Amino acid sequence: MFSLKPLCKLFTATVIGCSAFLSVTANAASCPDYLNVEARKLHSEENVNLCELTQGKPVLIVNTASNCGFTPQFDALEAVHQEYKDKGLVVIGFPSDDFFQEEKDEAKTADVCFINYGVTFTMIATSPVRGSDANSVFEHLNAKTSAPKWNFYKYLVSGDGETVTQFNSRVKPDSKEIKQAIDKQLASEI
Repeated sequence: MFSLKPLCKLFTATVIGCSAFLSVTANAASCPDYLNVEARKLHSEENVNLCELTQGKPVLIVNTASNCGFTPQFDALEAVHQEYKDKGLVVIGFPSDDFFQEEKDEAKTADVCFINYGVTFTMIATSPVRGSDANSVFEHLNAKTSAPKWNFYKYLVSGDGETVTQFNSRVKPDSKEIKQAIDKQLASEI
């Protein structure tokens, strides 16, 4: 008697494998160019591909500094990360010395983020966020909205990377305004 079970298992494995491949391919195709970059993690030799990190999810991008009056916002950023990470939000910090308030030694920047404030969301190596030498992510965000006028500007980016909502330094990451925008963005991604 001929059994279809081995053939069905092969077909199922092939379909699952193809679905995973198509999903990865579709995600790479849907990733906007400005996020399709490798970036070095803060105080690390490890790189992260921002497309793979975000995977079409909404992203809260923040330019940070270790010695700013707004530096305590790391606590609220971490709280937002913890509250929303399982719902699909990705938080990424970009330390910058554009306003002369970042440590010169990246190890000290890492200490402020990871030890002093317990940051677990992705922090990218220090880079410019303004002007002609802004990193490619901020070059795009600046063109879509405006360049940060100070540290801890926040940019909520839609999962497709096209919609960008900017919040200034005074708007706290856990404010009602930002949380409502995050909730709305997450609801539209479903």
